[in-house]
Amino acid sequence: MNVAEKRRLAHQLERMGVDIIEAGFPISSDGDFQSVQAVAQDVRGPVIAALARCSQDDIERAGQAVKSAARPRIHTFLATSDIHLQHKLRISRRECLERARDSVRLAKALCEDVEFSPEDATRSDVGFLCEVLEAVIEAGATTVNIPDTVGYAVPEEYADLIRALRQRVHGIAQVTISTHCHNDLGLAVANSLAGVSAGARQVECTINGIGERAGNASLEEFVMAMRVRPDRYPYSTIVVSEQLFPASQLLTQITGVPVQPNKAIIGRNAFAHEAGIHQDGMIKNALTYEIMTAQSVGVPSTRLVLGKHSGRHALRLRCEQLGFQLDRRELDLVYRRFLALADYIKVVDDYGILDLVRQARVAVSASADSAQRSSAEGASNTDINPTSPAHSSNRPDPLLVSTLLATGNEGEQQEDYLWGV
Repeated sequence: MNVAEKRRLAHQLERMGVDIIEAGFPISSDGDFQSVQAVAQDVRGPVIAALARCSQDDIERAGQAVKSAARPRIHTFLATSDIHLQHKLRISRRECLERARDSVRLAKALCEDVEFSPEDATRSDVGFLCEVLEAVIEAGATTVNIPDTVGYAVPEEYADLIRALRQRVHGIAQVTISTHCHNDLGLAVANSLAGVSAGARQVECTINGIGERAGNASLEEFVMAMRVRPDRYPYSTIVVSEQLFPASQLLTQITGVPVQPNKAIIGRNAFAHEAGIHQDGMIKNALTYEIMTAQSVGVPSTRLVLGKHSGRHALRLRCEQLGFQLDRRELDLVYRRFLALADYIKVVDDYGILDLVRQARVAVSASADSAQRSSAEGASNTDINPTSPAHSSNRPDPLLVSTLLATGNEGEQQEDYLWGV
């Protein structure tokens, strides 16, 4: 994102009520420095954080970027796992501890609010992790973030780690514990919820779950999991959930990265129903198949998708919404032709439905005319040749009409629900 785009998104995040916006990594480029600086100047409600490695240049640059913020924060990080220390940083544990402590001291001299992250915490030796966290808390850190950087942890394990740190790290009760979970195993939100249950009180997450590799914990999924299940997660945020979908749409517009259709909460299919059984339940009472309303997350409305799995109830409702009251015979014919069409084009739009209604009414009218003629002429034993000119291509399909007329009273007595299964 460029400067203007970050500013637009930051204002949307402010409207949504997030507590902290980590606006960028100022040392990475002049553009990112200017973006963080612009957000810090413009957005006055949330804390504005700048990311920095545990190096003097990074931290000083981050401090410059957020110094005009109403509520500035410097977030500095350093890996603590042996695999990172040995192969990436090539430093010892002692060097790591000293660098982390000194970096937090420097950040504290520039900004009162300092967050520290031990990168790859979930693969770090717990004893050493406790030593590092004690050192940075003593140096002035106000938030300690526990990253599952590579998305390796599972919920029980992540919760156990948070509990262990709360028990073993001196001074941790005076600071905020944060989660930062990646989604490599699809567990980022589950791990974040587990972390909160174990005592974390800040959650680092992203709109649409964007982020490195498989992404970060999804903001919208985390927020709505707590809203829908307060019996299991009796915690609250000040996030305005009705702004979740608008935020998702804005991010998609800015980045050009689409959201998968079946993405929880904000995917286009999240509140769309095609299966006939589901549609029947939704028409009768939305609680049968929706655990939250579309409006609660800012989605305009629930959609009943008309495809080959749809039922008669949904088709009849859509016809009524388009201005057509169909009798049983017309609906039967429209529904059968609809299913045949849906096998080929997957989803039938309003134009397709209107055409089906027109065809059905022509067919039923032609059938009625034929029945009247037969009654007037008397019974005849003459076989009708289906290829004769009298059976032209604009007449109703013989098999469909025959099936339709054969239903009689038995078909009218059968509940529509069964047709939709």
